[in-house]
Amino acid sequence: MYNLEGKVALVTGSSRGIGRAIAVRFAENGINLVVNYVRHKRDAEETARDIEKAGVKCLVVKANVANDDDVLAMFELIKAEFGRLDILVSNAASGVLKPVMELSTRHWNWAMDINARALLILAQQAVPLMPQGGRILAVSSLGSVRAVENYTAVGASKAALESLVRHLAVELGHQHITVNTISAGAVDTEALKKFPNRTQILETALERTPLGCLTTPEDVADLALFLCSDFAKMIHGQTLVVDGGYAIRA
Repeated sequence: MYNLEGKVALVTGSSRGIGRAIAVRFAENGINLVVNYVRHKRDAEETARDIEKAGVKCLVVKANVANDDDVLAMFELIKAEFGRLDILVSNAASGVLKPVMELSTRHWNWAMDINARALLILAQQAVPLMPQGGRILAVSSLGSVRAVENYTAVGASKAALESLVRHLAVELGHQHITVNTISAGAVDTEALKKFPNRTQILETALERTPLGCLTTPEDVADLALFLCSDFAKMIHGQTLVVDGGYAIRA
Protein backbone atom coordinates (compact mmCIF):
# COMPACT_ATOMS: atom_id res chain seq x y z
CA MET A 1 0.00 0.00 0.00
CA TYR A 2 2.83 2.40 0.81
CA ASN A 3 4.94 1.52 -2.25
CA LEU A 4 8.27 1.55 -0.39
CA GLU A 5 9.72 -1.74 -1.60
CA GLY A 6 13.41 -1.61 -2.37
CA LYS A 7 14.13 1.62 -0.51
CA VAL A 8 16.98 1.85 1.99
CA ALA A 9 16.62 3.21 5.52
CA LEU A 10 19.05 3.92 8.34
CA VAL A 11 17.49 3.83 11.80
CA THR A 12 19.88 4.86 14.54
CA GLY A 13 19.56 3.18 17.92
CA SER A 14 17.51 0.41 16.36
CA SER A 15 18.60 -2.58 18.41
CA ARG A 16 15.77 -2.10 20.92
CA GLY A 17 12.62 -0.15 21.74
CA ILE A 18 11.16 2.40 19.36
CA GLY A 19 14.07 2.16 16.92
CA ARG A 20 13.66 -1.60 16.63
CA ALA A 21 9.91 -1.28 16.10
CA ILE A 22 10.45 1.26 13.31
CA ALA A 23 13.09 -0.91 11.63
CA VAL A 24 10.89 -4.01 11.72
CA ARG A 25 7.85 -2.10 10.43
CA PHE A 26 9.94 -0.74 7.56
CA ALA A 27 11.16 -4.24 6.71
CA GLU A 28 7.60 -5.56 6.67
CA ASN A 29 6.94 -3.00 3.94
CA GLY A 30 9.87 -3.95 1.73
CA ILE A 31 12.49 -1.46 2.96
CA ASN A 32 16.12 -2.57 3.28
CA LEU A 33 17.62 -1.62 6.65
CA VAL A 34 20.76 -0.36 8.28
CA VAL A 35 20.48 -1.25 11.95
CA ASN A 36 22.68 0.94 14.12
CA TYR A 37 23.68 0.21 17.71
CA VAL A 38 26.44 1.20 20.10
CA ARG A 39 26.28 -1.23 23.05
CA HIS A 40 23.65 -3.93 22.57
CA LYS A 41 25.16 -6.13 19.85
CA ARG A 42 23.07 -9.19 20.66
CA ASP A 43 19.84 -7.17 20.47
CA ALA A 44 20.96 -5.65 17.16
CA GLU A 45 21.66 -9.08 15.70
CA GLU A 46 18.27 -10.31 16.87
CA THR A 47 16.61 -7.30 15.25
CA ALA A 48 18.51 -8.05 12.04
CA ARG A 49 17.24 -11.61 12.02
CA ASP A 50 13.66 -10.41 12.34
CA ILE A 51 14.23 -7.92 9.53
CA GLU A 52 15.70 -10.52 7.20
CA LYS A 53 12.69 -12.78 7.82
CA ALA A 54 10.71 -10.15 5.91
CA GLY A 55 12.85 -10.85 2.83
CA VAL A 56 14.88 -7.62 2.80
CA LYS A 57 18.57 -6.87 3.26
CA CYS A 58 19.96 -5.74 6.59
CA LEU A 59 23.31 -4.20 7.43
CA VAL A 60 24.24 -4.04 11.13
CA VAL A 61 26.65 -1.24 12.07
CA LYS A 62 28.12 -0.38 15.47
CA ALA A 63 28.54 3.39 15.69
CA ASN A 64 28.22 6.07 18.34
CA VAL A 65 26.21 8.82 16.63
CA ALA A 66 27.80 11.40 18.94
CA ASN A 67 31.18 10.56 17.44
CA ASP A 68 31.73 12.10 13.99
CA ASP A 69 34.36 9.52 12.99
CA ASP A 70 31.94 6.69 13.80
CA VAL A 71 29.22 8.33 11.70
CA LEU A 72 31.55 8.87 8.74
CA ALA A 73 32.68 5.24 8.91
CA MET A 74 29.07 4.06 9.08
CA PHE A 75 28.17 5.98 5.95
CA GLU A 76 31.14 4.51 4.10
CA LEU A 77 29.67 1.07 4.85
CA ILE A 78 26.23 2.22 3.68
CA LYS A 79 27.69 3.52 0.42
CA ALA A 80 29.55 0.26 -0.16
CA GLU A 81 26.54 -1.93 0.61
CA PHE A 82 23.67 0.04 -0.93
CA GLY A 83 25.09 3.07 -2.73
CA ARG A 84 22.15 5.18 -1.63
CA LEU A 85 19.86 6.09 1.25
CA ASP A 86 16.19 6.95 1.01
CA ILE A 87 15.22 7.29 4.67
CA LEU A 88 17.09 8.50 7.74
CA VAL A 89 15.56 8.07 11.19
CA SER A 90 17.51 9.77 13.98
CA ASN A 91 16.27 7.79 16.96
CA ALA A 92 19.32 7.07 19.13
CA ALA A 93 19.05 8.94 22.43
CA SER A 94 20.71 9.16 25.80
CA GLY A 95 21.13 11.53 28.72
CA VAL A 96 21.49 11.96 32.45
CA LEU A 97 18.42 12.13 34.65
CA LYS A 98 19.31 14.64 37.34
CA PRO A 99 17.87 17.78 38.96
CA VAL A 100 18.96 21.07 37.38
CA MET A 101 21.33 21.98 40.19
CA GLU A 102 23.21 18.68 39.85
CA LEU A 103 23.86 18.91 36.11
CA SER A 104 27.44 19.33 34.93
CA THR A 105 28.76 20.61 31.61
CA ARG A 106 29.59 17.01 30.72
CA HIS A 107 25.99 15.91 31.35
CA TRP A 108 24.68 18.77 29.21
CA ASN A 109 27.07 18.18 26.30
CA TRP A 110 26.45 14.44 26.36
CA ALA A 111 22.69 14.88 25.95
CA MET A 112 23.07 17.59 23.31
CA ASP A 113 25.60 15.63 21.26
CA ILE A 114 23.61 12.40 21.11
CA ASN A 115 20.07 13.73 21.01
CA ALA A 116 20.46 16.87 18.88
CA ARG A 117 23.83 17.41 17.24
CA ALA A 118 23.90 13.86 15.90
CA LEU A 119 21.06 14.70 13.52
CA LEU A 120 23.21 17.42 11.97
CA ILE A 121 26.11 15.15 11.01
CA LEU A 122 23.73 12.34 10.04
CA ALA A 123 21.81 14.64 7.70
CA GLN A 124 25.00 16.06 6.22
CA GLN A 125 26.12 12.55 5.33
CA ALA A 126 22.70 11.29 4.25
CA VAL A 127 21.67 14.08 1.87
CA PRO A 128 24.35 13.31 -0.78
CA LEU A 129 22.93 9.77 -0.91
CA MET A 130 19.42 11.15 -1.62
CA PRO A 131 19.78 12.68 -5.12
CA GLN A 132 16.18 11.82 -5.96
CA GLY A 133 14.80 13.04 -2.65
CA GLY A 134 14.11 11.26 0.60
CA ARG A 135 12.76 11.34 4.11
CA ILE A 136 14.44 12.43 7.35
CA LEU A 137 12.72 11.75 10.66
CA ALA A 138 13.76 12.58 14.21
CA VAL A 139 12.26 10.93 17.28
CA SER A 140 11.55 13.33 20.14
CA SER A 141 9.43 13.33 23.29
CA LEU A 142 6.92 15.50 25.11
CA GLY A 143 9.74 16.56 27.44
CA SER A 144 10.81 18.98 24.71
CA VAL A 145 7.85 21.24 25.54
CA ARG A 146 6.91 20.15 29.06
CA ALA A 147 8.87 20.28 32.30
CA VAL A 148 9.47 16.69 33.42
CA GLU A 149 11.17 15.89 36.71
CA ASN A 150 14.92 15.22 36.31
CA TYR A 151 14.57 15.56 32.51
CA THR A 152 16.20 18.99 32.09
CA ALA A 153 19.21 18.07 29.94
CA VAL A 154 17.31 15.55 27.82
CA GLY A 155 14.28 17.81 27.44
CA ALA A 156 16.43 20.74 26.33
CA SER A 157 18.25 18.54 23.83
CA LYS A 158 14.95 17.30 22.41
CA ALA A 159 13.77 20.91 22.03
CA ALA A 160 17.00 21.65 20.15
CA LEU A 161 16.38 18.58 17.99
CA GLU A 162 12.91 19.80 17.01
CA SER A 163 14.30 23.24 16.16
CA LEU A 164 17.01 21.68 14.00
CA VAL A 165 14.35 19.71 12.13
CA ARG A 166 12.57 22.93 11.19
CA HIS A 167 15.78 24.51 9.91
CA LEU A 168 16.68 21.39 7.94
CA ALA A 169 13.20 21.39 6.43
CA VAL A 170 13.69 24.91 5.08
CA GLU A 171 17.09 24.13 3.58
CA LEU A 172 16.36 20.65 2.19
CA GLY A 173 12.85 21.07 0.87
CA HIS A 174 14.01 22.13 -2.61
CA GLN A 175 15.85 18.81 -2.85
CA HIS A 176 12.56 16.94 -2.34
CA ILE A 177 13.67 15.77 1.10
CA THR A 178 10.99 16.06 3.76
CA VAL A 179 12.09 16.48 7.38
CA ASN A 180 9.79 15.89 10.33
CA THR A 181 9.77 15.05 14.03
CA ILE A 182 7.79 12.31 15.73
CA SER A 183 7.11 13.17 19.36
CA ALA A 184 6.08 10.13 21.39
CA GLY A 185 4.11 10.05 24.60
CA ALA A 186 4.99 7.81 27.54
CA VAL A 187 6.28 4.60 25.95
CA ASP A 188 7.33 1.73 28.21
CA THR A 189 10.78 0.96 26.78
CA GLU A 190 14.14 0.04 28.29
CA ALA A 191 14.97 3.75 28.45
CA LEU A 192 12.02 4.46 30.73
CA LYS A 193 13.26 1.87 33.20
CA LYS A 194 16.07 4.31 34.06
CA PHE A 195 13.52 6.70 35.56
CA PRO A 196 13.24 6.21 39.34
CA ASN A 197 9.54 7.16 39.11
CA ARG A 198 8.79 4.94 36.09
CA THR A 199 5.69 3.37 37.63
CA GLN A 200 4.24 6.76 38.52
CA ILE A 201 4.92 8.09 35.01
CA LEU A 202 3.12 5.18 33.38
CA GLU A 203 0.19 5.24 35.77
CA THR A 204 -0.27 8.99 35.34
CA ALA A 205 0.01 8.74 31.56
CA LEU A 206 -2.56 5.96 31.44
CA GLU A 207 -4.96 7.90 33.65
CA ARG A 208 -4.60 11.11 31.61
CA THR A 209 -4.71 9.59 28.12
CA PRO A 210 -8.17 10.07 26.55
CA LEU A 211 -7.87 6.85 24.53
CA GLY A 212 -7.26 4.93 27.76
CA CYS A 213 -4.08 3.12 26.70
CA LEU A 214 -0.35 3.77 26.57
CA THR A 215 1.56 4.51 23.39
CA THR A 216 3.55 1.51 22.14
CA PRO A 217 6.72 1.40 20.03
CA GLU A 218 4.58 -0.03 17.24
CA ASP A 219 2.31 3.04 17.36
CA VAL A 220 5.37 5.21 16.76
CA ALA A 221 6.54 2.89 13.99
CA ASP A 222 3.19 3.19 12.21
CA LEU A 223 3.52 6.97 12.10
CA ALA A 224 7.11 6.71 10.86
CA LEU A 225 5.99 4.42 8.05
CA PHE A 226 3.23 6.83 7.04
CA LEU A 227 5.60 9.80 7.00
CA CYS A 228 7.91 7.90 4.65
CA SER A 229 5.12 7.26 2.16
CA ASP A 230 3.80 9.39 -0.68
CA PHE A 231 0.65 9.93 1.38
CA ALA A 232 2.72 12.28 3.56
CA LYS A 233 4.62 14.08 0.81
CA MET A 234 3.29 17.50 1.86
CA ILE A 235 3.98 17.06 5.58
CA HIS A 236 7.20 18.97 6.11
CA GLY A 237 8.98 20.63 9.02
CA GLN A 238 6.38 19.45 11.52
CA THR A 239 6.36 17.83 14.94
CA LEU A 240 3.69 15.13 14.98
CA VAL A 241 2.62 13.81 18.36
CA VAL A 242 1.60 10.19 18.89
CA ASP A 243 0.35 9.83 22.45
CA GLY A 244 -3.35 8.90 22.43
CA GLY A 245 -4.27 12.48 23.32
CA TYR A 246 -2.18 12.74 26.50
CA ALA A 247 -0.63 16.08 25.55
CA ILE A 248 -3.95 17.87 25.05
CA ARG A 249 -4.91 17.51 28.72
CA ALA A 250 -4.36 20.64 30.80
